[in-house]
Amino acid sequence: MNQLLAIRVFARVVEAGSFTKAADSLEMPKTSVSKLIQELESFLRVRLLQRTTRSVTVTADGAKYYEQTARLIRDLEEIDAGFQSAQFNPRGKIRVDMGSSVATSLIIPALPDFFARFPDIEIDMGVSDRHVDLISDNVDCVIRGGAIMEQSLAARFLGHASWTTCASPAYLQRFGTPAHPWELEKDHRVICYHSARTNRVIPAAFQRGAKKFEVIGSGVLSVNESNAHIAAGLAGLGVIHTFNYAVQPYIESGGLVPILKDWRPAPYPFHVAYPPNRNISNRLRVFIDWLVEHFSTLK
Repeated sequence: MNQLLAIRVFARVVEAGSFTKAADSLEMPKTSVSKLIQELESFLRVRLLQRTTRSVTVTADGAKYYEQTARLIRDLEEIDAGFQSAQFNPRGKIRVDMGSSVATSLIIPALPDFFARFPDIEIDMGVSDRHVDLISDNVDCVIRGGAIMEQSLAARFLGHASWTTCASPAYLQRFGTPAHPWELEKDHRVICYHSARTNRVIPAAFQRGAKKFEVIGSGVLSVNESNAHIAAGLAGLGVIHTFNYAVQPYIESGGLVPILKDWRPAPYPFHVAYPPNRNISNRLRVFIDWLVEHFSTLK
């Protein structure tokens, strides 16, 4: 038995909560994962995991073993990262997750610069507007907007994004241009954005000085994905309220027209978050540093 490999596999099963997810993240057959866990348990003569047809739970001995061996794995990874850093040639794969508009408008267009600097790093990018569980989904880091609510995550601030309310020229010709946010409630169609996680509609926030409004409005369509939200605005289906970076190219080309310019709320913060109890590899560290640098150049 390769004990070090077995320990790494055991740790991944504990973190993922599933043999299948652990096997997928390690790119190993599920049978190999099961065999290594069985061999480790036989070697230690204790039951580390309690298996049922639907779930995997950690035994008391397994929790203690994980706590002690996790420190060992982090120390080994830190040693490896130190040698990689000394050679400044980080390599390997990192798994990142981010929202659709962040990926298409901000990150993917800038990735040629990142790969030019770090050609030996591979990125496995998850793109959706749902919140992933970094541990169970085995994601190294996520880019998230708003405050980081999970106390279990470490985070670095990236920057702020401003808001823009806009609609297509055809829509404005048909319905007119609103002068006040409350007009959106009764005289206009609003393309509502609802959370992919909770399915609740997220109100459009407006602010001018001390005056604040939240508008849900009504329309013929609501969506839960950022690019679809913009596509609906371009199609003339209603007013959209979204991040300026995502619609600025369409405003410049004339596909969308900004409205209610005096009613913009405070800019929205963005962070990169990662599990604090997982060692930050050199490849992940340089990627996070690059994100911070990249966001600092955005207007």
